[in-house]
Amino acid sequence: MSTATTSETRPSTSYTPAADSLGAVLASGEQPSRPSALSASVTFGWRAMLKIKHVPEQLFDVTAFPIMMTLMFTYLFGGALAGSTGDYLQFLLPGILVMSVVMITMYTGVGVNTDIEKGVFDRFRTLPIWRPAALVGAVLGDVFRYAMASTVILVLGLILGFRPGGGLAGVLTAVLLLMAFSFAFSWIWTMFGLLLRTEKSVMGVSMLVLFPMTFLSNVFVNPETMPGWLQAFVDVNPIAHLVAAVRGLMEGNPEAGEITWTLVSGGVILAVFGTLTMRLYNRK
Repeated sequence: MSTATTSETRPSTSYTPAADSLGAVLASGEQPSRPSALSASVTFGWRAMLKIKHVPEQLFDVTAFPIMMTLMFTYLFGGALAGSTGDYLQFLLPGILVMSVVMITMYTGVGVNTDIEKGVFDRFRTLPIWRPAALVGAVLGDVFRYAMASTVILVLGLILGFRPGGGLAGVLTAVLLLMAFSFAFSWIWTMFGLLLRTEKSVMGVSMLVLFPMTFLSNVFVNPETMPGWLQAFVDVNPIAHLVAAVRGLMEGNPEAGEITWTLVSGGVILAVFGTLTMRLYNRK
């Protein structure tokens, strides 16, 4: 006995949405224009600010660290080097201001490296925006951190007895010069953030460069007391020239040569490391 099996084939039907259904889903009107480079960069800068809002612990390095550095070096070296903490504070505070802000710049590279490891930058590269906007915005967002650290140190210095001879204009000009140089200087660590594999590597390399540049300078003592070979290093150290420029502006004795040296060195750093960073970013 045999059993016959029959199969019925149903005709395939494809769903064709109605025109009014498509119109309800798709945006009407002209396609929005592509954002400008400035608009995209500012948007990513605002993203960096929102990261601080959601993780306020990031502000520890721009609040507690500058306070600790100012108090520690003022009362540790003040009596021994200048005879009194008050006199030494007048010399030290501009240097500590530069040292604290310059050290904070390394966190730009750390943040970029973290975003790369999480795959965030892969998404950014697919967006129809100016390609370097994510990097430029990250650096712009950190300018707020530089301003906050500067404010904390200056307020603490005024409480301790620091009195700038250059007045408000001299202080503001010095802070603007410091922030402009720090903006350029942070591109070094941005390059390292793209080049190195982990954020620990970025921090390690950054500290290896920053410690000799900040401590072997005129932040804490007059370079004239140093050996000749060390003075030669200080003479070409851009941080030393930045400290001299900031100190002169705050004291009311601006040195045109130091200010020019700082602006030129900042421009060279921005041109060299900014270009290298963009090339790495486009190839990575």
